[in-house]
This record gives sequence, C-alpha cells and structure tokens, in this order.
Amino acid sequence: MSRVICYPRCCVPEYYSDDCYYFEMFSVPEHKKSNVGHVGVQLFRELRKSKIVPTVEALDFTIIAMAVVAADKAVLRRSSADGWTRKIELCVYLHEAAKWRKEKRKLEDMLRFLSGDFWKLNINDLPESLVPQKKYDLKKQDCICLLSGGMDSLVGAIDLHEEGRNPLFVSQIVRGDADHQREYAMQFGTDNLCQWSNNVNKKGKSENSTRARSIIFFAFALLASCGINCNTQGRKELFVPENGYISLNMPLDPLRTGSLSTKTTHPVYMNTLQEIWNDVGINIDFVLPYKYKTKGEVLQECKNQDLMKKFIFGSTSCGKYQRHGLRHCGVCVPCLVRRASFLKNNMCDVTEGGYCKENLQLADSKDVAAAALAVVQLKKNGIESLVKGTLSFARGEERNLYLGVIERGLLEIGALLKENGVI
Repeated sequence: MSRVICYPRCCVPEYYSDDCYYFEMFSVPEHKKSNVGHVGVQLFRELRKSKIVPTVEALDFTIIAMAVVAADKAVLRRSSADGWTRKIELCVYLHEAAKWRKEKRKLEDMLRFLSGDFWKLNINDLPESLVPQKKYDLKKQDCICLLSGGMDSLVGAIDLHEEGRNPLFVSQIVRGDADHQREYAMQFGTDNLCQWSNNVNKKGKSENSTRARSIIFFAFALLASCGINCNTQGRKELFVPENGYISLNMPLDPLRTGSLSTKTTHPVYMNTLQEIWNDVGINIDFVLPYKYKTKGEVLQECKNQDLMKKFIFGSTSCGKYQRHGLRHCGVCVPCLVRRASFLKNNMCDVTEGGYCKENLQLADSKDVAAAALAVVQLKKNGIESLVKGTLSFARGEERNLYLGVIERGLLEIGALLKENGVI
C-alpha cells in the first residue's frame, strides 16, 4: 500500500520516511527531499482576493480534496499489481476530525467508486485553526454554478441567467480553458467568477490519469458558497451542468469498465457526496439540470440560442485536449458526443482549431469502433442488451429516465457515424 501524508506547516513531520509521499499544504516546504511536494500554496491568497472566508466544514473538506488530488498524482498506476488499481493510505489533518471520522467509510467508498482504487483514510486532529480571522460582506449572487469551459457549463450559465438567477461561477484553472472561463462569466456580470487552482507540485514523474480530480472542483464550489447567502430554506444551491449521457458514461466497450471510465458527475458519486455533506452539516443541494438530457438536447433547449451559438465553438470537450496541443482529438467519446450534438441541431461545426482527426472513417480509433458496435447492437437487440449493470443503482421511473438518455445519446452518436460513413 502506498502511503501519502498531507500536512499543514503546524504538523510538519519530525521524520521523513523514504517509502512515503509527503505534501505540505498551503505553503512551500522547507525540506527539499525528493519525496516532499506541496499543494494549495495559493489558496488562501485566492480566497482573500475573492473576499471569501471559509467555514470550518468547507476548509476541512477542501483539505481532504486537495490531499486526494495530491495522492492521485503521486502514486503511479503502473507500479500497482495489475498496472492500474492502486492501494492508497492517505493521512490528513482536520479541524473537526471526530466529525469526519464518522464519514470515513463513506469517503473511502466514494473514492473507490470515483478513481477505481482502494483508499484508506487516516484522519488526525489539527493542533491549531487554519481558518482566516477575517470578515467580508456576503456577495450578491444567489447560487453557485460550475463553469468548466465545456459546452454544458456554458449552456448552464446561459440558462440560469435567462431564468433570472445570479450565479457565482466556480472554475478550476486548466491550461487552455482559463480564458474561455473568464469570457463566459463576463457575459453575465462582473465579480462573479472564482477561478482557482490546486497547485499540486510533486518532484519526479506524476500519474496522469487523475480519475479523482473532480473532487477538488466540488471543494472549490463549497469554498465559494461561503461567500453567498442561504435561500429561504436555509440552504444553498450548487448547479452542476452536465448532460446525463456523459454523467452516466456507460462503457461502450465491455472491457472499458471500472476506473477506466470517468465518473466525474455520476449519480452514485453525486448522491454519496450529498449524503456526506448533509451528515457534516454542509447545507448545500446539488442541482443537475441536465441529468436526463443528451448533449444534443442541452443545446436544442438552450434558452438563448444566439448567445449559445456565439460562444459554443470555443468550448472544450476533449479528454485529450492538452495532449493534442489545445486541440480536440475528434475521436474520443467526449468528442464524438460533441460532434453528434452539433449534427442533431443542424449546426455547422466550426470548433476552434478543428479536430486532429476530422474523418471518422479513416480515424483508426478504438472509441469510434466501440461506438459503432454499440449503435449496431442497440438497433439490433435494444438498449437493455447494452446497459447490463450500468444502471444497477437506479430503480423504477429514475431507471427509465436514465435508460432513455443513454439510448437517445447513442442514437445521436449513431447519426454522426452514419453521416460520416462509419456505419
């Protein structure tokens, strides 16, 4: 089992073992050993800049999230027994350690689902408070909305604005997306974007699969929520604009299961995180407005078509965007879903920078082949033949709604493949 210890300056270890990874939180470590990194160095400066003071619960969850992201990058999958599944023991220091220890099993199970790894959390007491002793006026915004720079988050921002809402947007700084995030937020007001980075710094090789990275996005949203007021029910709303087909992310290839399929906004993950937050007294409700819609339907039903069409082609969908020099590959599942959504809406696809592989017939892509086989099987044997255990978490009408979004999402991809002569 790989051990990762994340600590603030007040909990610096007396001794550094060579068989552990260490990350100092919120400051650069004085020790320059090869297995000592840091995470979240800029966080408190960014919070001051945004005029937000975190609650104890929000800061504790952020400590957990940053530690998870650091461990996710530190422990290489190729070093594990099967070349993928890791066993990670993670040590953190929290203000309300006793409260979070009660959530230990749920947290470990949630991380297991999210990353496909086995996690063991060691939760220790912080000897002193890290919460800034500062006060700011609450912001005028009435909800929180994730703004990734992707298509769905852009439409989510547009729809909220058209409904008369005033969201505080939260973005995680990612190379290639930061400018678009700022550009989108500016369409709906000023001083309405919290754009932060986890600043994980590790010496040597890092793991690039980062299946657990989305947890920090929700931690940032939680921090941002500390800057707005509650609604009349004493709660705050966190909007997560992601289409249902991508959220469910049903493997098109039967071999592509477990952590090989990302679960960034999967219902099981979202429900577990909501439970944990409720348990520890975090009064935030997740709102997933597009959980029963395909990406094509999200575009089709956008409440301001002109604004959507003005910015949509600068949005990012590709899972390999940075790897391809800030271009869409054109053939991964997110790219296929993107291209299919434009086709469904009869929109000429003028995505910025184009696609590395425009011609799907000549793409020689496993994802394209798997998608084609899935569409053929759908039309031959029906949707139930494909989903198998994908919807084992859902019951009754909810299952039917998820079943519908998977089927319609596949049919959108099928139309794209047919248009390109693949099937």
